[in-house]
Amino acid sequence: MAKRKVANLLALAVLSYLTQRPMYPYELSRTLRDHGDDRSIKFNHGSLYMVVQQLARAGFVAEQGTSREGQRPERTVYALTDAGRAELRDWMRELVAEPQHEYPQFVTALSLIAALPPSEALPLLRRRLDRLAASRAEIRALIDGALDQGVPGLFLVEEEYRLTLLDAERAFVTRFIEQITDPDTGWGGRWAEFHGEHPPTNERTES
Repeated sequence: MAKRKVANLLALAVLSYLTQRPMYPYELSRTLRDHGDDRSIKFNHGSLYMVVQQLARAGFVAEQGTSREGQRPERTVYALTDAGRAELRDWMRELVAEPQHEYPQFVTALSLIAALPPSEALPLLRRRLDRLAASRAEIRALIDGALDQGVPGLFLVEEEYRLTLLDAERAFVTRFIEQITDPDTGWGGRWAEFHGEHPPTNERTES
């Protein structure tokens, strides 16, 4: 994959929203939050302003003038350049078509979970299941509410993707708990023995 001049995913969102119209950084920040992008991309006003400056230095956006609202200071308005539009489309093609290795924290926790005794790990995994279920209910309500308001399903596809990931993780954690507590697998018994514990059971207990 090509090394990009500005590789921050926040920059990709900025380029995308500037296809709608020129904006100043605060307006971009408000637009990102209004569209729920802060659920996918971590940012604050300072980091957004820095990204806009990086895009300007790369030639992907350009100052188009200033605007003033009431007694507020003047704000610089930025517009997408032809180079920025080409970068946006090329970057999007890459992200959609090419899987990339990511480093989710839960995968790291799973790789080291034997450091905890099963008597502690099992309640934590069950607690995770509860929180995954709550997150799923929240996202499902968000999708249903937006659809009821007439929002096209295409603009909710990232939420549908989140639901799919949540369902997959819930299925995995449920199966993992079963493997730990099933005496036939031997997982829980050897794990418990390492920590000087009795083999775990499938009874739900909270720590």
